[in-house]
Amino acid sequence: MFMGEFNHAIDSKGRIIIPSKFREDLGDEFVITQGLDGCLFAYPNIEWQEFVKKLQTLPGTKEARTLQRIFMSNAAACEVDKQGRILIPAKLRENAALDKDIVFVGVLNKVEIWSKERWDQNNNYDDMDAIAEHMAEYGISF
Repeated sequence: MFMGEFNHAIDSKGRIIIPSKFREDLGDEFVITQGLDGCLFAYPNIEWQEFVKKLQTLPGTKEARTLQRIFMSNAAACEVDKQGRILIPAKLRENAALDKDIVFVGVLNKVEIWSKERWDQNNNYDDMDAIAEHMAEYGISF
């Protein structure tokens, strides 16, 4: 399970150091794809395979086909080098606006990779009471 938040930087060649707390669980090879809300998703290979199985079970609707295309066409296998870095493809860097400062966020079975600017915009929990009320609808209470 991935959890926590870690700040890093991306170098001029598009390489980022994977936080050591995530490196072991992601493995030496894993998959990065377009995420939601303007970030990237990084999946360990086993979790990626489970995600792909779920995509394969979607109905043949236009919305489902679009989701399949978004996640699969943007997917890239990544290998961690000896310095603990990966190279993020240019297209994915552009899609997630990864320029300099990067935030890694552990979210259960995957890692989200954010530009610091986008993370700051999306990481707004001003109304925790409203969020807690909605969680109760899913059977989670505090």
